Amino acid sequence: MSRPEADLSGLTRATDALLATVPGLDQAALTAPSRLPGWTRGHVLAHLARNADALVNVMEGRPMYPDAETRDRDIEAGAGRTPAEHLADLRATADRLHDVFDARPDNAWGATVTLRNGVTDLASGVPFRRWLEVELHHVDLGVDRDVSDLSGAFTDRALTYLTRRFHGSPAVPPVEVRAEDGRSWITGSTDGPAVVVAGNPAALVGWLAGRTTGSGLTAAGAPLPVLPAL
Repeated sequence: MSRPEADLSGLTRATDALLATVPGLDQAALTAPSRLPGWTRGHVLAHLARNADALVNVMEGRPMYPDAETRDRDIEAGAGRTPAEHLADLRATADRLHDVFDARPDNAWGATVTLRNGVTDLASGVPFRRWLEVELHHVDLGVDRDVSDLSGAFTDRALTYLTRRFHGSPAVPPVEVRAEDGRSWITGSTDGPAVVVAGNPAALVGWLAGRTTGSGLTAAGAPLPVLPAL
């Protein structure tokens, strides 16, 4: 398994964009609600910083978080920081994660790593998981980015990842996700005929990731299926 260069490059671009957004947020903006229910923008930024540290743990063979309570407590403790403190924390934790990725030998990316709740993945999958976190939570800030701003490189990867995540889930009805260019992905349960949900890749990702209710999408002969939260 080789180093996932495309995902590492995409993560770098997404991180740079996030870090460019934060200096434009003052304290009032940080304490205002984000697009995530119950979280301010400060909560979103604190989560992103702690997630980077957690993925360092994953890559180095330690538990991702000590426990769910510690994870939640650390996010709450960091939510009220000043803009400068948030920026410094995000930059430092992103740099630590980058250094861990950079130092990993090419022949070690095929190793299995353990994430939250016993979920496992290959080490090569972790950079995209972080890229997904950064892109979606940048949208969640509700400041200068929306689902429609997601790049084609990201949405292509995200469509594959998200449809695989729901594939075989009894909580999701059978769905064929179809992009405007004709590409398609099968997801959800295999019990019954699939509902065809079609639209542009960014709109499909927004719906699959729970960031939209499906605006801009069509479902042939049926309402849009309701998806579980990520």
